Amino acid sequence: MDDIDRQMLALLAEDARMSLKTLSAKVGLSSPSTSERLRRLEESGVIQGYTLNVNLPALGYAFQSLVRVKPLPGMLKKVEQMIVETPEAIECDKVTGEDCFIVRLVAHSLEQLDQILDRLAERAQSNTSIVKTTPVKRRLPPL
Repeated sequence: MDDIDRQMLALLAEDARMSLKTLSAKVGLSSPSTSERLRRLEESGVIQGYTLNVNLPALGYAFQSLVRVKPLPGMLKKVEQMIVETPEAIECDKVTGEDCFIVRLVAHSLEQLDQILDRLAERAQSNTSIVKTTPVKRRLPPL
């Protein structure tokens, strides 16, 4: 991966819908050369897909929360499956330490958040923090 590849990744991270023509102009290559570089980045697994960012409050999700989840003994796989099957769980990391999972949940209301957490409570302990703001949104690390 060279500086042009890094520049292409940075540009696409800002706008994944950027046209090939625009991307080519910004990196100073022809469209076929840019297309070939994109294909190589995709085939090598550097680019794993293109995503859509949505405004969660515009969809009615008033709350986001980060939930640390510690399954009760013998419940690790069941809790993991519960999280996977919870559509309001928009992100989950399996982590080391006292907790096993950190889950990002969205909810329309505090009552909905309580209902989700109540289902987990049968098989896990949890600690919930409501997200006030997100000063650093998911971004690329230094390339």
